[in-house]
Amino acid sequence: MSSRRTHRMKITTGSLVIASFSAVLILSGTAGADDQGPGSSKGGKAVDPAPSGVELTTLLPEKISVDNSSEKTKITATVKNGGSKESGKVSLLVVGFDGLTVTNVEGCSRIAEKNLPEGANSGFSCAVDNLAAGASKSYAVDATYDLSKAGKICLPVQSADGGRTFWQQGPVPFGTTNPSPNAPATPLLLGTDNQPVSPGADELPKTGPAEQLALLGAAGASMVVAGAAALWWSSRRTQDAGG
Repeated sequence: MSSRRTHRMKITTGSLVIASFSAVLILSGTAGADDQGPGSSKGGKAVDPAPSGVELTTLLPEKISVDNSSEKTKITATVKNGGSKESGKVSLLVVGFDGLTVTNVEGCSRIAEKNLPEGANSGFSCAVDNLAAGASKSYAVDATYDLSKAGKICLPVQSADGGRTFWQQGPVPFGTTNPSPNAPATPLLLGTDNQPVSPGADELPKTGPAEQLALLGAAGASMVVAGAAALWWSSRRTQDAGG
């Protein structure tokens, strides 16, 4: 009787372990999807001289995540005055290239297609009234990213009339050399050339319950195989000891 109870307890405990492992698999695919990490000025350079005492730069997140089914992503674009004097009126442009299309920038105006830089597919202009010395201003950027292509973003900082460009970051790529077509989202790193997830494909791979069950099924099968191997090894050691 006690042996049966012990056997049942072992089975129940094993089921709980597998259930916990499955939960970890599901959560790990979605956790941190919106964690963009620290800002970076990678790919940026000064162009025209800024007014004396003004030092304008921009920052982009080190990492973004693209939803594999909707192709949507969010990016934070920041303009900063690292100088000792106020910037005066300037403009921040947020421009998309290739697989990255900017669909909206909060509080900013869409740039007409005829006024976009050569090769750009989308862009918004943000009027920055004034940045105090050491101050910064961030903008929420909505975009889409076609993972079958490379994707770049560009952040120029210009005078209010557009006649001078004080700083330009990019066009700098977001991308990955390790696509994740079967995960809910694919993380992309700033300054990395994208390796397309499915070159030449008309649409991205779809994700959903079927794919998740397949992944969990594979993990479960691996655990069963590992368990069988352990039992075989244990029985062999017992036989060797008895012999």
